[in-house]
Amino acid sequence: MKLLICIIDNVYADEVELKLKKQGYRMTELASSGGFWRKGNTTFLFGVEEKDIKELQAALKSVCLDLEKRKQKSSKQAHRYTSFLLDVKDAAPFLAMGK
Repeated sequence: MKLLICIIDNVYADEVELKLKKQGYRMTELASSGGFWRKGNTTFLFGVEEKDIKELQAALKSVCLDLEKRKQKSSKQAHRYTSFLLDVKDAAPFLAMGK
């Protein structure tokens, strides 16, 4: 199992959520503001099997390009989204312990 972290411009966020849910992908959406990710972005977390990674990446790209085609404008940024792929077995859990 892999974790795909996708930071995407808010212009595409609603469309990505709608289209990828219809395609059967499950995701967690986090609003991003300030700091490293910058305001105006949304972060999606996808749990995906290794065999489905290329398909998910193609779906993300397709959704963004289709939206641009429909609205007849392209992204102002060099990239529509940035993604990171992590192996779930290597991820360390974060534990919060209160007193």
